[in-house]
Formats: sequence, C-alpha cells, structure tokens
Amino acid sequence: MPARPRPRLLYVTDLAYPARGRRYGDEDVALTARLREDFDLALCHPRDAAALMDAFDAVVVRNSGPVLAHREAYAAFRERALALGTRVYNPLHGRGDMAGKGYLLELTAAGLPVIPTVDRAGDLEGLPEAAEYAVKPRDGADSEGLRFVPYGELAGLLDGAAGELLVQPRIDFRYEVSFYFVDDLFQYALYAPDPGRRWVLEPYEPSPDDLAFARRFVDWNALGHGIQRVDACRAPDGGLLLVELEDLNPYLSLDRVSEEVREAFAGALTGSLHRFLAG
Repeated sequence: MPARPRPRLLYVTDLAYPARGRRYGDEDVALTARLREDFDLALCHPRDAAALMDAFDAVVVRNSGPVLAHREAYAAFRERALALGTRVYNPLHGRGDMAGKGYLLELTAAGLPVIPTVDRAGDLEGLPEAAEYAVKPRDGADSEGLRFVPYGELAGLLDGAAGELLVQPRIDFRYEVSFYFVDDLFQYALYAPDPGRRWVLEPYEPSPDDLAFARRFVDWNALGHGIQRVDACRAPDGGLLLVELEDLNPYLSLDRVSEEVREAFAGALTGSLHRFLAG
C-alpha cells in the first residue's frame, strides 16, 4: 500500500524584514526546520503567496511583517484564498489585529480591561486624564505611525482622520507582558521588565488571575485554530490592561524561552496544524 502523502504547507514569512529587537528570519528558519518532520514545506515572501498557494494544502502566515508594507498584495491574497476556499492558518476570520485595531473600540465599549480607546472627537471626554495621549493608525502595526500628543491637539487630529486614527491615554505602566497560545491552549508567557525596552524579554510565571485575563480575550476571539499573542501592560493599580490581541502574525520570541518550552510549543503547533488540515 503506497504511503500517504505528507501535507504540503506554504509558510509565509519576510525573512529580511528589519524588525526592531527581533530576528524574524532566525525564528522562522528554526521553526520550519521542526515542522518539516511532519510536513512538506516551502517558504515564500508575502508578496508571492497569492500566486503560489494553489499547490499547497494550507498556507501558514507567520512573520510576514506589517500589512502596511504590502497592503495590495495582502488584499489580493485574502481575496484569492477566500474565493478558492484555501485553508489559511491563522484562519482569516480573526477579530483581533488581523482585522485592524478597531476591535479596541469594541472592547472599550464592552467595558473589558483594555486601554481605553476612542476614534471620534466627541468621545475624547470619556478618556482618563493623562499627560499625553497615544495616536495610532487603525491599520498600523509595529508602532508605525504612533505618536504622542497633548490633549489639546486630539480633536483636530480626529476631525480630519475619517475614523482612521485611534486615541488612547498614555499609561505609566510597570511592565508589558505577553501570553502565547496555540488554539485555546496556553503555552508560555514573557515580560519586559524595562518599559523602555519592549523586546528585551524574560520568562514570566503567570498567576491564575493573569491567565484568566488572557484567556478572556482568546475566548472572545473564537478563532478555533491558530497562534495568538495577548499583549498586556501592568497598570499602576496592579491590574492588567490589554494592549493588543495579535492574531495575524505574532512574533513568538522563541529565542527567549528554554529548549523544553520551544519543543513543547513546536509540538502543540504541529498537532494544531494536523487538526486544522483534518477539519
């Protein structure tokens, strides 16, 4: 009886993207080496994914960089994948950063523990008082377009932005912490003890309350399959506030965890991909 063919994955990554404090290429080369134990796999740049994906059983979007750098190519990829019914991992119905940062408005309105966010001048009065306010593009990523301005400048910026800008108070947080999930299973957590060095990360042992906080947003996203990173900050009052829910192509910082944790993560990802392909 002939051997069953191995699943074929197209792994989308920008190996040369100059990410601040991160090495996309190193992470994806190491992770794909592990995935090749179970899958036939090829790497491609995000600009090439739409043209190549027909020859594969699924497309895995990993460290592909900000969509702003290749907006038209990404739109073409999504359109073609949806039209053909191509399996894309993470699935394209994510409600977090995959759909832009507008979800922060929804979470704010729902009263969830998130940095308060508005996009209209008429809502500015509802924000907590702060020395400065963060203004960011709704479709931004990797801090592109982020700036800090005083309250008096906000109304003018929003009035001419047609809903394309978001405003948040600048939080004097103690540290940032990220929780990493495969499907709905927690894998590990990392934090940046120095608020000024976002990507200098150390292992973090989350409390039950911390995990309940992170899982609340994973459950809200209802993605089913995929990798998610819940980024939060420790506010001055000791509570956690959501910074972003990264469900498109979250960098994993696997070089900051032990070999045992890396292997466990790779095993969880492998199992998730098999289930995804079988579904």
